[in-house]
Amino acid sequence: MKFMQRLGRSFMLPVAVLPVAAILVGLANWITAVFGANAVTTVISAAGIAMLDNIALLFAVGISLGMANKTDGTSALAGLVSWLTVTFILSPVTVAAIYGIDADDVNPAFDRIQNVFVGILCGLIGAWSYNRFKDTKLPDALSFFSGRRSVALVAAGVSIVLAVVLLFLWPIVFGGLVAFGEWIVTLGPLGAGIYGFFNRALIPLGLHHALNSVFWFDVAGINDLPNFLAGAEGDGVFGVTGQYMTGFFPIMMFGLPGAALAMYVTAKSTRKKVVAGLLLSAAISCFFVGVTEPLEFAFMFLAPWLYLVHAVFTGISLAIAAILPVRMGFGFSAGFVDYVLQLVNPLAQNPWIILVMGVFWFFVYFFVFRFFIRRFQLKTPGREDDDVVEEVGDAAQGEDKFAVIGARFIQGLGGKDNIVELDNCATRLRMEVADTSKVDEPALKRAGASGTIKPGGHSVQVVYGLNVQFVKDAMEEIMAGRLEVPEAIAASTPASVATATVTGRTVSLRQPLAGTVLPLADVPDPMFAEGTMGPGLAIDPSGDTVVAPAEATVVSVFPTGHAIGLELEDGTELLIHVGIDTVNMKGDGFEVLVGAGQKVGAGTPLLRFDRDRIAAAGFSPITPVIVLNDENATVAFG
Repeated sequence: MKFMQRLGRSFMLPVAVLPVAAILVGLANWITAVFGANAVTTVISAAGIAMLDNIALLFAVGISLGMANKTDGTSALAGLVSWLTVTFILSPVTVAAIYGIDADDVNPAFDRIQNVFVGILCGLIGAWSYNRFKDTKLPDALSFFSGRRSVALVAAGVSIVLAVVLLFLWPIVFGGLVAFGEWIVTLGPLGAGIYGFFNRALIPLGLHHALNSVFWFDVAGINDLPNFLAGAEGDGVFGVTGQYMTGFFPIMMFGLPGAALAMYVTAKSTRKKVVAGLLLSAAISCFFVGVTEPLEFAFMFLAPWLYLVHAVFTGISLAIAAILPVRMGFGFSAGFVDYVLQLVNPLAQNPWIILVMGVFWFFVYFFVFRFFIRRFQLKTPGREDDDVVEEVGDAAQGEDKFAVIGARFIQGLGGKDNIVELDNCATRLRMEVADTSKVDEPALKRAGASGTIKPGGHSVQVVYGLNVQFVKDAMEEIMAGRLEVPEAIAASTPASVATATVTGRTVSLRQPLAGTVLPLADVPDPMFAEGTMGPGLAIDPSGDTVVAPAEATVVSVFPTGHAIGLELEDGTELLIHVGIDTVNMKGDGFEVLVGAGQKVGAGTPLLRFDRDRIAAAGFSPITPVIVLNDENATVAFG
């Protein structure tokens, strides 16, 4: 499942391009309908179609980049090399040369080899080649091809093997789909429904084009799309032609936008702003132009069962449309643009019914998607696990302070070879190390750590503070060899490791949350109770809203919304951590009301939470309020 979620995240790279392409094509169609075709519409349309026609190539490059262990253009290049290798070997001209036949006699399956399925395979080959061979060291005679230069070579070699396999397998797959489509034609409205289901179900593999060629064009004598566009001058039959296109309109124009709304309202509160742009643009492209891939790819791999529901609904819509006295067709896709353009087509039958069906499907999609997402905790956009969520913000990797701290932390942890996994939460590094005996806690303390925790096994946690993300990023850069820290600097005592303040003082704050005030010793977590994180107080909440305890700047908001870091006007760093181990709730029940960098006044609402959900999940709602950069401070609520 983690692999599929990572794959789904990788799809966001090429998918983000598609709404732009859809808008360009739709705009060109509208201008053409009003003013006629001209140079402007030609340029705009060509720009959009260039992206839509090369969607498989975009997936090959995007997936190769997204599935790589590190963001590196080398992996994208490997994906491109794989795509060029496979598609050129399997092009009709090359296949004709392989078999020694005329190009016209080549199996028509190879005219459809540039599909998303092949793009996905090539992207995975590129990413695997990068992950496995980017650090390969060859003998001196071949040293030019060592490291990253070897990645594209390996990708090309693996792609040749894939091409040979597809040379024999692809015609069988394509021919089977065509034969299946020809059989469906004999089933009437039921067949239209089955076709609608498989049309969506095959989109993840890009194989739906084989079925479309049966129903929309002249492979089996149906020719639904050209006959409808020809109108009275063609071979279409009123009340018949268009039955394999009509049912797509309610789904694309209304159903999928309803699904987008459901995914937005169920997204984690901390992620809503991030996914709003993606979902809105994808819904617009569905409604106006009928380009559904931006939205469908946004959830088909993150929540495959939900995509299956979508495929079933599409089949039902086509079956109902085939039964009802309603017919409509399109030239590009089942969006609003084509709907308006074809209203005057003489083969259009009761097109107003499509709008009624659309409203029905909008609510069906919204309520069904919302129910399934919440009931089965599906990982739709905005609900991904933390380890597959894109980090937002500048890493400040170039600042000497964090580079020095990172280098000293690596030394204190036993060297980069001893660090197996590296991650961070709101204020601490979370690691898996090969040998915990090599961890030098005094050295980590001298480097700026507030404390070190060993929960058990090979796990080690180093408490640092609100800027822990920057330290972690610097450590990754150093371990990867992309950031060099002079040995003399790394060995010196770092300046400003943690913002020092006058010690022994009292930090007077407004109580940030209604409830009973407790000493830290009563917190059911030794890290807080023993003062490892720093001094402070805790609150057993009776309210549900955390407010700013003083004039401050929001330094950080943890992605799951359960913790927030503030810097007061006097430089004091403050952490408000709602609940114990609530990071495991993945943002469910939390709503963040502010953003990083925002200045707030005393009493400004920072976040809301659902106490009952915390209790139902088996966690304590006790909320520590901690001073991070003055271990001798005393916190008092006024």
